[in-house]
Amino acid sequence: MGSVGWSRRRALLVPGSAGTGHQPAAVACASSLEALGWSTRVLDADWLVGQGWGQAAEDSFRVMLAVPGLYDAFHFAALRTGSRLASRADAAARVRLAPRLREVLDRNPADLVLSISPTGASAVSTVVRGYPDMRHVVFCTDALPHRLWIHPNVDLYLVTSVSAEPSVRRFEPEAQVRVIPPPVRPEFYRPPSRRVARVGLGIAESDRCVLLMAGSRGIGPLAEIASALAQAGLQVLAVAGHNARLGRRLRAVADRNSGVHPFGFTDRIPELMAACDLVITSPGGACMEARTVGRPLLLLDLIQGHGRDNLQHELALGGAAVTSKQPAEVVRSALASLQRMPVPPAAPTRSLADWEDMFRCALASIGV
Repeated sequence: MGSVGWSRRRALLVPGSAGTGHQPAAVACASSLEALGWSTRVLDADWLVGQGWGQAAEDSFRVMLAVPGLYDAFHFAALRTGSRLASRADAAARVRLAPRLREVLDRNPADLVLSISPTGASAVSTVVRGYPDMRHVVFCTDALPHRLWIHPNVDLYLVTSVSAEPSVRRFEPEAQVRVIPPPVRPEFYRPPSRRVARVGLGIAESDRCVLLMAGSRGIGPLAEIASALAQAGLQVLAVAGHNARLGRRLRAVADRNSGVHPFGFTDRIPELMAACDLVITSPGGACMEARTVGRPLLLLDLIQGHGRDNLQHELALGGAAVTSKQPAEVVRSALASLQRMPVPPAAPTRSLADWEDMFRCALASIGV
């Protein structure tokens, strides 16, 4: 992003690990802040991993997901309420990360810090009193924030659902909260046309095409789902994200079936969304990206805990169906969704200028 300069207001954006949707949200917010005249700095995922915490959290998350019901239990019984176990985990992360944040802020002073993860919010709330002219905003990307999103020394909470507002005030009754749509990176507001995207990807205009992804983690049996969708006659743009093992499996599937087009972690998602007729994904940041490009959603019920909350929220917004992670059921739901889908729009369905105006008004409510 832009270089730090004393003539411009300075913002530091603090996302979570690379395995979440926090980093794209941080980049989207930074882009809008730049457009509003700010100088920005985004901490990359290494600020967590470099302290030995991010990878440990990612590994623990995957282990819990592998045991049916375990992450549901941890989320709803521990994270949602802020149990002693969750509080200890939060404190352990905060102790490791707060010194690193002080180093960053001492070298690069900021007028605003935007936290876009529970861990980031916790660490920033610890150090913010040492910088009396700095304001702290927490942007909660979950449909319902759990206890570890909520901390002292926060000037404003930005949330993405109406039900999230009372969830914040459950723990901080005096909190200032604003509801705002999720941020989307600028490239999704200017995707290529469907025809141009398909030419670039080698997809025929008459083919039925789906985009298959499950966040940057690449969670779930996506290789098996991609194979089943291709066998049903669909062109499948399959994205592995940061999951190297999944990337290898998708390439092996593509070697056997030309209908599968594998991708690793890629910046071509706007192009892939523009080319497809249906986006099959887990609930998260990709949902608003797909809505912006104008593509319907088929949501994979993959993520327990906060994933259940996000799933219900996306279904309530409309333009989405849900299926399990079983390949045969995904195929059946995908074919039904394609059968009843409307003609895709020729232009994005949202305005970047409108979002930036809402973002500016939210920040102005705390005097920044």
